[in-house]
Amino acid sequence: MDSFYTPEQRALQDRFGTRRLADAQERAIVSVRLSEANRAFIAEREMLFLSTVDATGQPTVCYKGGAQGFVRIDGDDLLLPCYDGNGMFLSMGNVMEEARVGLLFIDFETPRRLRVHGLARLDEAVPIPGAVIVMRLSPAQVF
Repeated sequence: MDSFYTPEQRALQDRFGTRRLADAQERAIVSVRLSEANRAFIAEREMLFLSTVDATGQPTVCYKGGAQGFVRIDGDDLLLPCYDGNGMFLSMGNVMEEARVGLLFIDFETPRRLRVHGLARLDEAVPIPGAVIVMRLSPAQVF
């Protein structure tokens, strides 16, 4: 996750004349750390969408929810509890093979959203009531 934009994204930006706009957006909103405002936003959320990829490259997006603030913050890491609603363990299994994940937090009322891309691993040492396991995400891109 060294460069924010891929060569393919850059090619489209050049084709449609949006490279300068895209660069301005990156400078204005992309960070490698959670700001205090980001932390407060996450603490108020009751749900998110989690994007993972399996070993074959097949993506999946899952809804994850809980009580307000169910995603905890530990230093710079996010802790996402797995409450195992359907027994499939798609996202958690995917993280065991491919650590790159994306989280999308949305406030539908304001509307506001926050994306967090990073590397995740399963952490069985963190006790969160009701969780069968916890995903620990180290942010690489916050926007």
